[in-house]
Amino acid sequence: MNLDPNLCYRTLLSRDRRFDGWFYVAVSSTGIYCRVVCPVRPPKRENCSYFPTPAAAEKAGFRPCLRCRPELAPGNGLLDASSQLAHAAATLITEGFLNDANLADLANRVGVTERHLRRIFAAAYGVSMIEFAQTQRLLLAKRLLTDTTLPLAMVASTAGFGSVRRFNDLFVSRYGLNPLRLRKTSSTGTSTSTSTSTSTGVSDHLRFTLGYRPPFSWPGVLAFLSRRAISSVEHVDNEVYSRAVELKSGSARVAAWISVRDVPQRHAIEVTVPLALAPVIGQVLGRVSRLFDLSARPDLIDAQLGELAADMPGMRVPGAFDGFEIAVRAIAGQQLSAPNARSVLARIAVRFGTGIADAPGNISTAFPSAEALAALPVSSLSDLGMTAARAEAVIELAEEVASGRVLLEPMAPLDATLAALRRIRGVGESTVQTIAMRALAWPNAFPEGDAVLRRQLNQPGLSALRRHATRWEPWRAYATLHIWRHSEEHYS
Repeated sequence: MNLDPNLCYRTLLSRDRRFDGWFYVAVSSTGIYCRVVCPVRPPKRENCSYFPTPAAAEKAGFRPCLRCRPELAPGNGLLDASSQLAHAAATLITEGFLNDANLADLANRVGVTERHLRRIFAAAYGVSMIEFAQTQRLLLAKRLLTDTTLPLAMVASTAGFGSVRRFNDLFVSRYGLNPLRLRKTSSTGTSTSTSTSTSTGVSDHLRFTLGYRPPFSWPGVLAFLSRRAISSVEHVDNEVYSRAVELKSGSARVAAWISVRDVPQRHAIEVTVPLALAPVIGQVLGRVSRLFDLSARPDLIDAQLGELAADMPGMRVPGAFDGFEIAVRAIAGQQLSAPNARSVLARIAVRFGTGIADAPGNISTAFPSAEALAALPVSSLSDLGMTAARAEAVIELAEEVASGRVLLEPMAPLDATLAALRRIRGVGESTVQTIAMRALAWPNAFPEGDAVLRRQLNQPGLSALRRHATRWEPWRAYATLHIWRHSEEHYS
């Protein structure tokens, strides 16, 4: 990233939220680095230096600001980084991949050699992957200390440190502050947590904020999710989205619920989770960020879409908390009405999903994993109302995902993943593109064969439709969402 000092300083003076998270400002007179939107008085130009990531700023010896909290800045989307592979690695590191794996495992996950990944990561982020991981652990620990009442040992473990002593030593040496002192400072009024506490002093619910760049059409995103909600798995009510989730935690799996609401005055969403999800909170926050497309740049997207987005600026492409679930939804929705598709999916969830307790709304079941469905005969799904052809496609997809041959997440190699999906009999190109749009977070995905899309655009043929859609590149997925929202019948 080429950080021109004059342009960066002008951006700092403007406190323009469009650039929040794109770079960080370090101040030599204080030894602190901040977000562009930090509310403190702007420093002198000659005292400022600029870094692309918190890790790069901390490598240079700067500490994070306790006022603007750099760990709360929005992330950057797949098109924002100079290398998509480096971005994929950074995303996995942020979600805790290296807590239970090594760099060779990470390189294998993103599909390149370790040497190549080291080189492109350093070029994209200005630090090594180990340095980046260390900063992410410290920032997560800082967030847990500020926003929760978790015991120090649990904070250290959740953030990925092997011991409390190691955590304490690194925190003090890097930030010049004892962890418990930071918690005491936060409790005087800077914490964003509003969790209730049990008799042990530990909050039974944890709350975190995730920032976004305004505008953000929360009503538009909720309407999209509400029309597609699977009963027992998801619930939308009073401008709050809740759902059941199931995640891997080491060799075990944990099933619980999450609840998300908009906090527009903070330009953020608030995520509430039960204490049971504390060990996997990095994964949870990363997946919620993808689900609500928080890394989007609405200023760029809406400008490209023009009139199509004028009546609903800041619309996001809702992604996936679990990519496999999105793929099953897309397959189930082929040539089926929205109510019928949701009914079939709900029966599958209740029959084969993992039950959860104490969830808000009518949530009771996490959608079944790929491993669970891969072990089933085709008849198990066809007996619940899915056609035999679609049931066969779902089972084949589940086998591919469970084996690790196919990854349905934004970090997956796009071309190879799309090719693998196309090889599954019964999965049409529109379904492939829908999966790419939501599970793979490909912003230029375009399900050109979708009947609703073709009818709404009213083009004489496929070639004309493709030419018409070039005006929205590289944001055709966002254009698709705007077109779909004008048709209540669409389901994907």
